[in-house]
Amino acid sequence: MSDMSRPEGPRIIAIANQKGGVGKTTTTINLAAALVEEGMRVLIVDLDPQGNASTGLGIDLDQREHTTYELLTQQSTLQQVIHTTDTEDLCIVPATVDLSSADIELIANERRSFLLHTALRQRGMEEYDWDYILIDCPPSLNLLTVNAMVAADSVLIPLQSEFFALEGLSQLMLSVREVRQAANPHLRIEGVVLTMYDRRNNLSLQVEQDARDNLGELVFRTKIPRNVRVSEAPSYAMPVLSYDPMSLGAKAYRQLAAEVIANHEKVAA
Repeated sequence: MSDMSRPEGPRIIAIANQKGGVGKTTTTINLAAALVEEGMRVLIVDLDPQGNASTGLGIDLDQREHTTYELLTQQSTLQQVIHTTDTEDLCIVPATVDLSSADIELIANERRSFLLHTALRQRGMEEYDWDYILIDCPPSLNLLTVNAMVAADSVLIPLQSEFFALEGLSQLMLSVREVRQAANPHLRIEGVVLTMYDRRNNLSLQVEQDARDNLGELVFRTKIPRNVRVSEAPSYAMPVLSYDPMSLGAKAYRQLAAEVIANHEKVAA
């Protein structure tokens, strides 16, 4: 545990990119675990119908009686949906495939874009004393992702170090701008983190250069390497920081957590 100061109130970060396979869930789980190592209390909200963050933290399907679906549809309270994990001070609201029908079911609700915002600010929330809430978004710009952006303080974007990586990013940025104008004027870009980075690969170097040329300081200094230990950890239902604390992946996520905390200290100053 470091002596870094704890942020005031929970900082809510949506981890989003409409492209699949870019490392959203991996980043959610391991950034959360790294923040816990820094003395933070963290809640993950699994907003992806695939439920991979829930599986990756050891929440079996038969344990998911109360999920983000019930939370959004107001069938369950926050207290009912929060699960502890094997990592102390890290909890999760799990997801199931039920979420995939939420877009259709909620379309008639006038407040459909504000359901998660309301759920995360309900009475009793302060008792948990969360420092960070990380929302693992689905790989699309649908109503669930809009709910995450309306509820969040900021959006963190994992960007895979591959050809065409920046394509589609403009659409995500446009969505952030639209949410800012329509529903959440304080929403900001937390940053863009390069994932699956291979410094021996010219393509990774080129993607990094393009990202920094186009996005400047929005790109985190930390790069998440392509690392077999990061890939193996979810099958053991644990973050890579627990599975192999000294791996390159674990070290990178600790550096990312330090950057996130430093950003928030700068914003709060």
